[in-house]
Amino acid sequence: MKELCLFLLVLTCPWLLHSQEVVKTSDYLLSSADMEFLEKLASDIVEGSRIYPGQKIVDHFGPNNTGGVLIQPGASASYPSFWIRDYAMSLESGLMREAEQKHMLLLTAAKQADQTWITKNGSMVPLGSIADHIRIDDGLPIYFPGTYDYIEQGNRKFGLFPPYGDQFFFVNMAYHYVESSGDHDLLMEEVEGMRLIDRLILAFHLPPSRLDNHLVVTTEEFRGVDFGFRDVITITGDLSFPSLLKYQAALDLAQLCDAISWREKAVKYKAIAAKIKADFPSVFMDDRGMIRASTGKSKQADVWSTVLAIYLNVLDGELADRTSAFLAESYRNGHLAYKGHIRHVLTTDDYSEDSAWEISMAAKNTYQNGAYWATPTGWTCVAIARTDLSMAKQLASDYITELRANDYRKNQDQAAPYECIHPSGYRQNQKYMTSVTCPLAAFKRGIKVRSK
Repeated sequence: MKELCLFLLVLTCPWLLHSQEVVKTSDYLLSSADMEFLEKLASDIVEGSRIYPGQKIVDHFGPNNTGGVLIQPGASASYPSFWIRDYAMSLESGLMREAEQKHMLLLTAAKQADQTWITKNGSMVPLGSIADHIRIDDGLPIYFPGTYDYIEQGNRKFGLFPPYGDQFFFVNMAYHYVESSGDHDLLMEEVEGMRLIDRLILAFHLPPSRLDNHLVVTTEEFRGVDFGFRDVITITGDLSFPSLLKYQAALDLAQLCDAISWREKAVKYKAIAAKIKADFPSVFMDDRGMIRASTGKSKQADVWSTVLAIYLNVLDGELADRTSAFLAESYRNGHLAYKGHIRHVLTTDDYSEDSAWEISMAAKNTYQNGAYWATPTGWTCVAIARTDLSMAKQLASDYITELRANDYRKNQDQAAPYECIHPSGYRQNQKYMTSVTCPLAAFKRGIKVRSK
């Protein structure tokens, strides 16, 4: 029975295959009733987010003409396109069907930039770039946030280069599909004249990185958005979140290379992951154990990077324990969460009275500049559970309580899960997918608990 449970856990949570630590103690952060509720809610949200061939979801876009199912970021029309990151981040939930995974993977590959070009507004799309999002009706790739207009895309407001994270999410998409389907042959098939595996490698190496440690880096003159869930924030220097995504993508790429017997390349990508893990804490960690978003502008301690670093085992051992204890204290003191949702920046770490981040296009305590998000809630619970399981369970309970109270399926005046919320009453975007798929994936994991 134990062997069967472990098999099912790995099947539903492929990232565990890459884990640097063995899960010794399994505990569940949610009761069976709460887990059943979350699984059904997430399944309903994913189904509502599907755009079937020929289906039209908004008046100003035509129907889905891409030849297969697309998945938008939520079950409302807030983001009527196929967003690579939201979809890729939801794959670990196990709710995406094999055929639709293959379609979206090949569509993303086909829309990879086949030459370097400069947009009308002066931003550059390098060869190998992965789209930020893809339009439903005509399949045109939009490489920059902030628009659906192919001609008008790209300006300094959202960086001079496409967001860095999407290149790594593309690799994750391929890993999840190949791992679940066993279709290794697809890696050697040509997509628009280039083998899929070569496209993955090209994308992986596109974001600018340090020569000595492979950490993703940017400058104001060559800035790209570090991660799409804070694309209205200006962040420069060494970048923690995309470096974590690169770490995971390196392990994924190593697995894919092993699958086609490219042993030397598999060793290469494992070594890249190892180097990122080795240097990551010394570059980004502050004296409390929090991970800074960057080493340049907007270098505040970043909760999302901190909890993801533990979730991916980039932080482990005593370092992770110290961070876990501080996160638990921050939650206890009311600086971290609101109704089970997580802020990007602790309330104690705001840059100023006017902004959580140093540079933001959003007003304070709205959207990515101080609102609270459920997307990283599961990662946060896993991180806190290392040293305080009861506190982690309380945070998880807060999250489920909020979902039950404002569940869109029973309450016509509410539409949870929201993209983000705030105590002021602020709510952003209804029926948002990663607000349930990402926590669900984390709650399915075995939780490693440290003895005190």
